[in-house]
Amino acid sequence: MKKLLGLVLLMLILISATEFTSPKPQPTKSIEGTWELQSFYSYDGQDISDTIEKSDGYRQVKMYSKGKIMWTRYVPDEPHGRFGYGSYKITKDSLIEVIEYGDDAMMKALDTMRNFTFELKLEKDFFSQITVDDEGNRTSSENYKRID
Repeated sequence: MKKLLGLVLLMLILISATEFTSPKPQPTKSIEGTWELQSFYSYDGQDISDTIEKSDGYRQVKMYSKGKIMWTRYVPDEPHGRFGYGSYKITKDSLIEVIEYGDDAMMKALDTMRNFTFELKLEKDFFSQITVDDEGNRTSSENYKRID
């Protein structure tokens, strides 16, 4: 009996000395960070019908942090850059941006529309914000790559 108790006690000591590790959690996809526009897609309602690369010199960057968004765009042929600032939220499959202020052209556009809702396809280092018409058909998207 003493041998059995000794053996059980030894096994308990060995088990307690063993390091238990749980599986590492998979990194979650997050839009937080800095993203640069790579291309545009055209859709035929649901499927991609065309890919349009951005033109030479065209740059558009979006930054998402703590519920805030800032975007800027440079087009070589336009004398003034474009920018906007506001807040954002993500639901299960959508990105909602509410722009509060921006450049002169953006401020004029904000008179008619401040809330922008997109279908969101989010990966670790890539996302697409897809514009959907009133009938639920995909029309176009902007496609971004993480740069930070």
